[in-house]
Amino acid sequence: MVEEWNLQQFEEATKSPATAAFYLYTPLCGTCQVASKMMEVVEQLLPDVKLGKADLNYHEEVAAQFGVESVPCLLVSKEGQPVEKIYAFRSVPHLYEKLS
Repeated sequence: MVEEWNLQQFEEATKSPATAAFYLYTPLCGTCQVASKMMEVVEQLLPDVKLGKADLNYHEEVAAQFGVESVPCLLVSKEGQPVEKIYAFRSVPHLYEKLS
């Protein structure tokens, strides 16, 4: 199960050279529910990726700081630098490719 994070935990994860991803969702979003299942699979496939999630209803500062426009959203950081915001999760293979 993907661990719940706050902004500080994501920022700490981005300080490492490993890939870090922060999955943002809202509980009433149907697309987010599908994306959550996909993220659980990706977590199992990529154990070296630091992966966390947050309900955006309770973390407005994340949306403001990173310019999040909608959910689901996956913020990806590689080698300590934010590199991508993914809104279209598409498929597990697509997410696997983006994170590996």
